Amino acid sequence: MSPTKNSAISLRPRGRQPTFDRDQALEVALDLFWRHGYDGVSIADLTDAIGIAAPSLYHAFGNKADLYREVLRRYGASGISADEIAAAPSGHDAARMMLERGIAAVTTPGKPLGCMVSSGLLMTSAENAELAAELRAIRSASRLALERRITSDVEAGLLPAATDAAALARFTMTVLQGLSVQALDGATAAELAPVVNSALKIFICPQSPAPASAGLASAPPGRARRR
Repeated sequence: MSPTKNSAISLRPRGRQPTFDRDQALEVALDLFWRHGYDGVSIADLTDAIGIAAPSLYHAFGNKADLYREVLRRYGASGISADEIAAAPSGHDAARMMLERGIAAVTTPGKPLGCMVSSGLLMTSAENAELAAELRAIRSASRLALERRITSDVEAGLLPAATDAAALARFTMTVLQGLSVQALDGATAAELAPVVNSALKIFICPQSPAPASAGLASAPPGRARRR
């Protein structure tokens, strides 16, 4: 029988036990997926790097998507959780933790650049739509946790009543994902730190940005505003 998505890898496997180090295999798979993305890694790449045959990989981890999910759980264990966001002293502190850990994650020496979650499966084939949706859910969970924490600050009077908690949380996540892209383009931790400091200033005096057309509204009809 071919391996299926529902294979329970936590159960004791039948037949001969795997002869490789499972944790080490996960680290190898994590490195491959992190460097090349889900679509850029084949079963042959995985078996060659881990040093096992394809049947052994399927037996131990299920299919490629199941292995990727397990790798994501391993990768995400070092990130900030929704519980940590909720327990932060303020929304500002939660955002700072998210962004500072984001810098560390995408610029760690000896590790691949960028973030597996922030940049993972942003563009992929239709056959991977389910997996891409799971990654979007992970990103959304962090954003919604931050939104709830900011809302608590508004209700406690720590932020102005007019603060748009949803927009502020989405802004923070936009910066977080941008850190990953910038790291991939070669930005260092020292170069990204001022970006985070600038972004966090919005928590001091959060306000809605002026509409793009606001600057043109004051120009007399029929006359373009001189730049």
